Formats: sequence, C-alpha cells, structure tokens
Amino acid sequence: LLEDADAVLALEPDVARDAGEGPLDIGVVGKYPAGSDCAVEVRAFFSDQLGRLREDPVTGSLNASLAQWLVGEGTLPGSYVAGQGTRLGRRGRVVVDADDAGGIWIGGRVTDVVTGHI
Repeated sequence: LLEDADAVLALEPDVARDAGEGPLDIGVVGKYPAGSDCAVEVRAFFSDQLGRLREDPVTGSLNASLAQWLVGEGTLPGSYVAGQGTRLGRRGRVVVDADDAGGIWIGGRVTDVVTGHI
C-alpha cells in the first residue's frame, strides 16, 4: 500500500536489477482522492519464464486479494472501482463488490484482441 495513486503511477521498476533473480510477483496499490473516477490505482509486476520483469495490464486475482485486505480492514468501501493498466496506455477498470457473506466479486468489461481455436 503506497501513499497514493500518484505514487503507484510514478513507479519505475528497475528491470535489469530484477531480471534473473527468480520468480517475482509484486502488487502495489494507492488511493485516489475522494470523488475521483476510481478509488485506487493498482499495478502488478511479475517475472516471466526468462526472468524478465513484466507488468500485467489488468489482474483480477490481485484485485480480489487487495479487496479482501483493504475492504476487510475498512480502508476501502464494499463496492468500488480500481484503475489498472494506466502506465501501459490502457484504461483498465475493475469493479469490486463485497457481498454480505464476505465474498469478493470482481468484474468489468473486456475487449477481445485475439480469438481462435487450437
């Protein structure tokens, strides 16, 4: 949890330093000011099979985990929108809803970019 959304967006990962150091999975989140389009900005970094650092434009599993934590402790409301992919030139919007039984539901729109059969 970083200071705010601007701090999340300002991150400049050191790709060379992280490359080849083994599996790496890092998620970061920071709140936007009240009244913004999104409640938080999320970024997800991981190392690929060659040890290269990558950023995932939209990550449902990370958003679900963050919601369990931040809704659970009262930092975020039970329903909100998270922004992700902004630094990659994408405008990902993840809709998060917590139900009365403690479940977290993740949703949003998708744009198919590849279709096919194997």
